[in-house]
Amino acid sequence: MLAHSYYEEDPRVRREAETLVAAGRPVDVYALRRPGDPPAAELDGVRILRLDVQRHQGAGLPRYLAEYGAFFARAGWAVSRAHPRRRYALVEVHSLPDYLAFASLPLRLVGVPLVLDLHEAMPEFFRVRFPRASSPVAHALLRAQERASIAIASAVLTVNDALADRLVDLGTPRHKVTVLRNTPSLARFDPQAQPARAFMADGRLRLVYAGALSPIYELDIALEALAAILRQRPELDPSLALYGRDFGEVDLPAVARSFDIADRVTFHGRVPIEAVPAAIAAADIGLAPTRRSAFTDFSLSTKLFEYGAMGKPIVASALPMVERTFAPDTVRAYRPGDAADLAAAVLALVDDPADRDGRVRRTAELVRALAWEHEGERYVRYIEGLAADGLSSARPGALPGDQKGTQA
Repeated sequence: MLAHSYYEEDPRVRREAETLVAAGRPVDVYALRRPGDPPAAELDGVRILRLDVQRHQGAGLPRYLAEYGAFFARAGWAVSRAHPRRRYALVEVHSLPDYLAFASLPLRLVGVPLVLDLHEAMPEFFRVRFPRASSPVAHALLRAQERASIAIASAVLTVNDALADRLVDLGTPRHKVTVLRNTPSLARFDPQAQPARAFMADGRLRLVYAGALSPIYELDIALEALAAILRQRPELDPSLALYGRDFGEVDLPAVARSFDIADRVTFHGRVPIEAVPAAIAAADIGLAPTRRSAFTDFSLSTKLFEYGAMGKPIVASALPMVERTFAPDTVRAYRPGDAADLAAAVLALVDDPADRDGRVRRTAELVRALAWEHEGERYVRYIEGLAADGLSSARPGALPGDQKGTQA
């Protein structure tokens, strides 16, 4: 696998790699390297090769392009050098960027299958992330690299139906696209493994957000909503815990101070994936605020599934994929960008315990039906159907080391 991310922090890459290893197929992941990390490591049976490139989220376009270019060159060189020894049966490239697929071109030329896992729509991402550099010419070039990357791939994975439909509308053959949902593992997000908290057990309304602290997620609106809740219902003693890496793109502590709620907002910073369930379990309501744009119209945050798995009521932006996936009587949606509506959605959950409990129950049922335990079995069969060695040694439920196959 090639992934322009820090492996330990990328839930989708980790789920896929760990699932293949648990099914008996060794996996090498080429990823970014955080300062202080060793160049090679093993985690839960997955071999991690860290290339000496760091992420600069929030930086300008030239820095992004340099970072992408450096990882592309290093990943292409590293996987090409390793293949004669490791004999890879398949390469999976995780985007962004889409054109990282071409780093595996030497292996494609000798018959190794390539799966391109499109987590996001790169042309739409670029428009939102770099609006001043966006233009019809830039958009056309991004579409061209997307099509070229898909063309050299043996098959394409993506994370939801909206992104799959988009790819087909752009001319990708329907049979080439498979949806592998970005859902959590119930083994990791197990409420029984955490201390139980009854709703507002200590008399205080505790809100939680677990995810990146970037402008895409309208946490400024969430802070404004918290201030509104405090004004309207001070007896609820509301607070908000934020878990996630902050690249400083928005000065959220300053926003909190401007609403005079700094003492009610806790910035925990980045926590390991393993610590996220406990963070959610300690709260009363999970927030999934997302600013609406052409990019997020194709998005469905994994946070909703994580909150649902942990038995927490959810307030989320009313994005197309949220409404397409979750029934109106599960997640409570609010109008994106509307702090008053977000606050009202939270208070509606507080004031109607029967409705709240019903939403929690129905959401949990949906999450169980879509959980990674089911998606992972589909994923293993998918990879085995493409692997160049033609082996089927990897099988759902097998333990690491039961049967050894070629590297994936």
